[in-house]
Amino acid sequence: MIQLYNVFKSYQGNPALTDISFIVRRGGFVFVAGPSGAGKSTLLKILFRWESYDRGQVLVNGINVGKLKPNKLHLLRRHIGVVFQDYKLLAGKTIFENVAFAQEIVGTSKKAIRFQTWEALKNVGLSHKKDAYPLQLSGGEQQRVAIARALVNSPEILLADEPTGNLDPEISFEILKLFEQANRKGMTVIFATHNQDILHRGDHPTVSLKRGKVVDSRVLS
Repeated sequence: MIQLYNVFKSYQGNPALTDISFIVRRGGFVFVAGPSGAGKSTLLKILFRWESYDRGQVLVNGINVGKLKPNKLHLLRRHIGVVFQDYKLLAGKTIFENVAFAQEIVGTSKKAIRFQTWEALKNVGLSHKKDAYPLQLSGGEQQRVAIARALVNSPEILLADEPTGNLDPEISFEILKLFEQANRKGMTVIFATHNQDILHRGDHPTVSLKRGKVVDSRVLS
C-alpha cells in the first residue's frame, strides 16, 4: 500500500529526511513518532505530494509519487484523507457545509452529499451541531469535524498530522478511537504524533524519527 525506499529530502541544503525506508501494508495502522522538527509533517506531505523529495522512491497505492505529473495528482489524492493539527475548517461555512464541501469538489451528487454528510457527522457524534460554525465549537469538536471531512469520501488511506496536538488527554484518546474505528473498517492509517501517552495507549507499529532519520521501527517490512 505505502512503500518508501531511501527517501531523502532537504530544504536549502539542510536535510529534513535522510534515507527513510519502511512499508505499510494495506489496512495497517502505523504511528510516526518523534519530537517537533523530526520530519513527521514533511513525511506526510510527501505521501500526499504536497512536497517533492530529492531522491529515493515513494509508492502509494501503486502510484510512483515522485513521477506523478501535476495534472495527475487527483489520481493519488482522491484515495487519501488528511487530518491536520489546526483543523483547517472554513470559518464562514457551517459544520455541515464544511463536510459537504469535500464531496462537492470531487463531483458527488447533491443527494449523496446530503446523506453522506449526515452519516459522517453522526459517526463522530456531531450531527446535532450540523448548523453551527467552527468557532462555535470546542477544539475537540472541531477536530471531529475535520475527521468527518477526511472520512466522508471513504478514502483508502488516512493521514493524520498531530491530530491531538492541541487537545487535552481525555479528548485525545477519543480522537485516537475514531482513527482506530476507521482502521477497523479497512482504512490504512498513518498517525503522526509526539504524544507518548497516545503511542502507549494505541499500541500500534511505530516508526520513530529524530532529526529526519529513523531511529527505531516496529513496522514489518
